[in-house]
Amino acid sequence: MANISIEEITLTCHPTTPPFMADTISVAVTRENSGALWLRYHVECDLNALEIPDMLAPMRTDDLWRSTCFELFVRREAGDAYLEYNFSPSSQWAAYQFKGYRSGMTELMTYRPQIYGDASETHFALEAELPLPDEWREEPLWVGLSAVIAETGGINSYWALAHPEGKPDFHHRDCFALYLEAPSAA
Repeated sequence: MANISIEEITLTCHPTTPPFMADTISVAVTRENSGALWLRYHVECDLNALEIPDMLAPMRTDDLWRSTCFELFVRREAGDAYLEYNFSPSSQWAAYQFKGYRSGMTELMTYRPQIYGDASETHFALEAELPLPDEWREEPLWVGLSAVIAETGGINSYWALAHPEGKPDFHHRDCFALYLEAPSAA
């Protein structure tokens, strides 16, 4: 079996939250044979305009979406249950499971994802590697990739593969726009 890799997917900014300096956000995804996912979010921007949280101990933390944060949503083909992962440039993270659309939320008991960042004057990148729960590893998945970008001056923009009508809502089923085959199908 080979890893399933997608080199670059471009996220779109929600039309009601235009960015100030962030130009483009792309994401590379690899679904590893082990059941782990590897993600690289790449933001083209003036780094001085981006609000990046200071590095902190890599621990589970709620409300990461209130600042620059990168997110992953995962659901199986059948059913309404899904997982949500949040990755902060601070190295903090969160993981939740839902029984249905924004309902039945509980903390997802999982291993700590590995989070790394790199930056230059014109970009910020975050890499995250995480194991999926055992019961999710061998199935085809629908994935939502998203980002909250906080810029100086209190400007927040919301980016995703797809947006539903109305306000930004990364939990909406329309946002799960990337299909990943089961590792056994690769």
